[in-house]
Amino acid sequence: MSTATPAHAGFRDYLELTKPRLSLLSVITALVGYYATRPESNPAKLTFLLIGTSLAAGGVAALNQWLEHDTDALMKRTADRPIPAGKIPTGSAFVLGWLMCVIALFLLFAHVDRMAALFTLLTIVSYLGWYTPAKRSSIWSTEIGAIAGAFPPLIGWGAGEGRVSALGWILFGILFFWQIPHFMAIAWTHRRDYSAVHFPMLPVRDESGRRVAAWALVNTVALVVVSLLPFPLGLVSWGYTAAAALGGAWFLWRAIVFMQPEGRDAAARKLFLASIAYLPLVLAALVADRLLVP
Repeated sequence: MSTATPAHAGFRDYLELTKPRLSLLSVITALVGYYATRPESNPAKLTFLLIGTSLAAGGVAALNQWLEHDTDALMKRTADRPIPAGKIPTGSAFVLGWLMCVIALFLLFAHVDRMAALFTLLTIVSYLGWYTPAKRSSIWSTEIGAIAGAFPPLIGWGAGEGRVSALGWILFGILFFWQIPHFMAIAWTHRRDYSAVHFPMLPVRDESGRRVAAWALVNTVALVVVSLLPFPLGLVSWGYTAAAALGGAWFLWRAIVFMQPEGRDAAARKLFLASIAYLPLVLAALVADRLLVP
């Protein structure tokens, strides 16, 4: 347990505790869900949605680091996080994380929409109560985490529509299937770190990388298929469909290259970069299509 005192922690340390880049992704995907519903202008609701999702994402990140500070201390890529580095006490992280989550749920329930609050609660429970402990015991932890990571668009969808229609669930599917090849690339690159803490995930168990790459490819194919579903359902125009098809083809190509045994480490890095570029392309195209095309 950390022996740091509050005096040693600065604003940057507490900001890092909330994993701002990962939290920002949750907020952005919630906004994508919100705007994809073609909502009526409501600045107050939008403001509370932004505040609520930001607090929830940051609170979950803080509690995740509180739960995993022991394993974080053993991995090179996480050893300098605020808790294992001794900058923030575990008790402070625990209190801050839960306070942020509780305030987020209250704001979303009282000022946004009950459906949005429900999906926020599901995100918190599934991430902290299911995904985080599963990392230590299950080969399916990545898929469990992908479920938790796909809920934020539904938070926004609930805020904009008060329910979740077909396109909302398709958006959930896009986020779910995108996370698998994205994380397979990350986990393969850092597989020795994960092995050092005995996380039984696929990239640790599969030393050759063959099954890792195959699973990444299967989910990339599923991602492309799901991303194209809105067109035959009459929910989008050719503009979004073209962007999704082109981005999907490129992402699929990177997943195919990852299948090759030679240069797999370099291919993992390129697959990761492709995943980072693909998601904003498709989500921006979806929002633009929904807002600009009659």
